[in-house]
Amino acid sequence: MARLKNIEDLKNLRLLLKDETFKEDKERIRVCTGTACMASGAKKVVDNLEKSAADKGVDVDIVKTGCQGLCQKGPLMKVEPTGYFYQRVKIEDAQEIVTNTLAAGFPVRHLLYRDSIVHEPYEMADELPFYKKQYRIALKYNGVVDPNKINHYIAVGGYTALEKALTGMTPEAILDEVDKANLRGRGGAGFPAGKKWRHTVKAPGDIKFVVANGDEGDPGAFMDRAIMEGDPHSLIEGMLICARAINAQFGFIYVRHEYPLAVKNLKIAIGQAEDMGLLGDNILGISVFTLIYVRAQVPLSVGSPLPLWPLSRESVDSPGRDLRDSQSQAEACGDILPISTTSRHMSVCPR
Repeated sequence: MARLKNIEDLKNLRLLLKDETFKEDKERIRVCTGTACMASGAKKVVDNLEKSAADKGVDVDIVKTGCQGLCQKGPLMKVEPTGYFYQRVKIEDAQEIVTNTLAAGFPVRHLLYRDSIVHEPYEMADELPFYKKQYRIALKYNGVVDPNKINHYIAVGGYTALEKALTGMTPEAILDEVDKANLRGRGGAGFPAGKKWRHTVKAPGDIKFVVANGDEGDPGAFMDRAIMEGDPHSLIEGMLICARAINAQFGFIYVRHEYPLAVKNLKIAIGQAEDMGLLGDNILGISVFTLIYVRAQVPLSVGSPLPLWPLSRESVDSPGRDLRDSQSQAEACGDILPISTTSRHMSVCPR
């Protein structure tokens, strides 16, 4: 993966990927590989689709997407360019999908969604009552991109906002924009994000952090999980914009212990962003420094201490310093993943 040296490199890459990644006339199957669909056997379905397509000599692009929403009907998939939406797909259905749909253009009728046995099935996803009135914003690219491929995110316009924030806006202008947008927290209180960011800017101290809280306490609420699993680069981009606005050097993503797929996909995404020059030192050739780590929750016994690890000023001022001792200590915690390839001191280590 080539490292992007400047903004122009990112723009040129986006133009190239936009034309080549998701061609409209290309045979494509977007298979949901979110937690629910994976638990229903999506991985084996994907494996069998790839084998069946290869055996039949069918050239198809199989995109392993994040959660597509209709979890109780998984595994789910969308077939392009026909637009057919299939649900409850089994391993043995793969050959019929390749033969009937990809090769001949006909739907596999028993895989189409229907309200009941007496109703006609829906062929397209946007015809389903579940999807019909949805207008996705935060989950816009869930079900579209492969969360483990940064090129997919860039191809659909990813990191465009970061590009603007780094080159066309001052930190104050970013704060003004967030205020005008009236972005609010979704945890219940609806606290304005712009005010929260401004409070951090005014806080004393040179070292600042951006913390993304991926914990969800409400029963059945999985919006954060869906984003972290299915579109992790959108979270990284948002954190980078916030870091630019408040002059933060570090970011932490707090993830529930029950979300192992989110941790896995975030780890991959952060590594890709660093390799491409979108995280770390001199982001896109600009003198901006930001690192992001993931902290996964582990159960703590009642009354157990939550020791803090100081983020020493020396570790920030001396990027080349050997920090193997602190990294090995962090790894010993087990639940903190030292994602960054240029790891600094961690901040919290539950034991």
